[in-house]
Amino acid sequence: MLKDVIGKRSETIKNTIERGAVKKFAEAIGDISSIYYDEEAGKNSRFKRNIAPPTFPVTFEFGAVADLTLPSKGLIHGEQSFHYKRPLFVGEDVYCFTEVKDYYEKTGSFGNMGFLVLTRHGLDRNDELIFTEERVIIINEEVRKGMLV
Repeated sequence: MLKDVIGKRSETIKNTIERGAVKKFAEAIGDISSIYYDEEAGKNSRFKRNIAPPTFPVTFEFGAVADLTLPSKGLIHGEQSFHYKRPLFVGEDVYCFTEVKDYYEKTGSFGNMGFLVLTRHGLDRNDELIFTEERVIIINEEVRKGMLV
């Protein structure tokens, strides 16, 4: 069904990590470590500056993959993982894009399910990789039927 989009990627989008957004995000997830928002704590850390929580990239824009149109309802969040080369620094710009890594189908007790695997990348201004995020979106049989219409 979505095999033709495997390997396609979005445009690259610039995201700036703002101190206030990091603080609000940390509060929202219940992790109010001072390394995220207190400038003195950041200076005294091993990173010599403030960092963002590991799941902060969920707030980033990653661009749209051409020819990949998914419904706004009925998708299931299957799995998500982050892999870092280094932390995200408060104040830096991160250049992000999405790539369709795979699509496969399985039949189970809930019918035919589609599994869309997306990889999201975050690069620094020198095109050096900071992180990758892999997520699996499950498309149930009912939603798949609607996509085929």
